[in-house]
Amino acid sequence: MGTMETNSSSAAPGHPALAALATDAGARPPRRERRPYQLVARRVHELAIASAIGPGGRLPSERELAVSLAVSRACLRQALALLELDGIVEVRSCSGIYLRALPQPGPGPFELLSARRLIEPEMAAMAARVATDSGIAAIHAAADALEQVQRAGPGDRGGSEQADRHFHLTLAHATGNAALASMLEHLWSQRGGLWHTLAQLLDAGEAREETLADYRRIVAAVSARDPAGARNAMRTHLERFTRPLSRG
Repeated sequence: MGTMETNSSSAAPGHPALAALATDAGARPPRRERRPYQLVARRVHELAIASAIGPGGRLPSERELAVSLAVSRACLRQALALLELDGIVEVRSCSGIYLRALPQPGPGPFELLSARRLIEPEMAAMAARVATDSGIAAIHAAADALEQVQRAGPGDRGGSEQADRHFHLTLAHATGNAALASMLEHLWSQRGGLWHTLAQLLDAGEAREETLADYRRIVAAVSARDPAGARNAMRTHLERFTRPLSRG
């Protein structure tokens, strides 16, 4: 994750809206439970609210924001990714940072993740209880395919997302409950383009190894017909995934 590094540049803010931001960038003591990029995201959001920039308007450049907030560009990029997930800004390549005119339609990423945290641990427990031998074999195959894609590195993000989706849906179908499988299908269909931004908030190498270890534990518990173990393994996986994005 990015750190609140002091930016060595002493250039004055070049955007009118940055004056107040530069004045009190370090005035508020950080909350211990918040990560640096979350604090930066809050400050950028406050800038957007306090300024005269309207919906669709352009914010100061990444360089100007980093100088005014006295943070590293890496930390600022994580903050902007978080704001994109919340539908507050849009970062356009080779263009700039813009306020969104309207909220994104449908449930947001945090709502979808919350729903998954409620549903999928029990789904994993049910699969451990009732999955057939062929269902468990399919889960193993899906996990192997996911690991193969993950081991290939971060270059094939689309393939990784498809393999991840296939694993979770295979687990859902292994319950034999069509309603559960349909519900999870719907949740996955709601994933928008901002899910690509989500990956920027996680360290690719570390997150990849943690994810693979989580899946191995899920598969092992289901194979052992251990509902409690499967439930806990899935819960741990989803909480590990969402913890870095916690707003509090």
